[in-house]
Amino acid sequence: VQLQASGGGLVQAGGSLRLSCAASGRTFSSYAMGWFRQAPGKEREFVAAISGSGYTYHADSVKGRFTISRDNAKNTMYLQMNSLKPEDTAVYYCAATMTDRTVVATRSYDYWGQGTQVTVSS
Repeated sequence: VQLQASGGGLVQAGGSLRLSCAASGRTFSSYAMGWFRQAPGKEREFVAAISGSGYTYHADSVKGRFTISRDNAKNTMYLQMNSLKPEDTAVYYCAATMTDRTVVATRSYDYWGQGTQVTVSS
């Protein structure tokens, strides 16, 4: 499966952005999906995950502000980001792996998108 992330940009603190991750292929609903982010000089970290059937899990750092979702008919996953903070600044990556559960570990994902930059100014 090929993944294409989009929707990043520059936003002021407190603002919102919605990221999208478009996937190729006809078995999108068979894949668990996830969002990760990587800030300069830091390791890639988990943000949120969603199973093929729609179960979700969010990192504590984004819980209540970010919401992961998917539209299997459109082969697309989303990350709605509200109340953005400067510390949310990072390159955001989408990822996929064929399993029917939410997946947190970076090493468990088999496919990765190219990343989209999110910059939050103070």
